[in-house]
Amino acid sequence: MAQRFWKAGNAVAVWMYRRTGGKVGGRAKGGSRVLLLTVAGRKSGMPHTVPVAYVERDGAYYLAATAGGQPKEPQWVRNLRATSTATVEVGRERRKMSVEVLRGAESDAAWKDVIVATYPSFAPYEAKSGRRIAVARLIPTA
Repeated sequence: MAQRFWKAGNAVAVWMYRRTGGKVGGRAKGGSRVLLLTVAGRKSGMPHTVPVAYVERDGAYYLAATAGGQPKEPQWVRNLRATSTATVEVGRERRKMSVEVLRGAESDAAWKDVIVATYPSFAPYEAKSGRRIAVARLIPTA
């Protein structure tokens, strides 16, 4: 039942974001910037769109799979691991991206130096979730 409400909430958030060009839904609680991520499901192959907080750095978009500190990581990061491309919408701009879910020291550095440095309120999510927070880097394709 909770998953149904979560999906319905995401669908409304995506609709509002698109309808307003990100004026509604372009910022999360706490002020983090939000984009729309569309990625194919790893099992179904069907595209799924979700709002995700991001940090833009050196032309790349960094996404942290915090799930608000929940123990289970979000589906979108699992889907990103199974693909090499995704689409992001920032405001009214839509772009194809190459995808890399970072690992090891590179992931740790991105978490600390990019995500938490930009959004210090994200720092407690690792302890709260009991897992390492996955970080994905998305780079625009030519």
